[in-house]
Amino acid sequence: MYLSNRGAVVRNLATAVVNGTITLVLLLIAPLGLAAVIGNTFLVTVASFFVGTFADVVVAWLINSPSRGNSFSPHNFHNELSYRQEYSEINKKDQL
Repeated sequence: MYLSNRGAVVRNLATAVVNGTITLVLLLIAPLGLAAVIGNTFLVTVASFFVGTFADVVVAWLINSPSRGNSFSPHNFHNELSYRQEYSEINKKDQL
């Protein structure tokens, strides 16, 4: 990934805080007890952080997996370009 581990943690923490703040504001409007509002806000904040971290793990696994043959991976990009150049040269020769 192009983001360091520290950067990913800061991004996930910021996302969790924003989601928790939005949840807190919405739940304060609703007629619930204070304990329910605080508990739900805490759970949304923690869940947002862990979902963001899990998504980072999945993306890292998809990017770093050479056995998947992903043509979008940076290490396969050069091979894809050379393949396209060879293919276009073959087509040009066939047209002549």
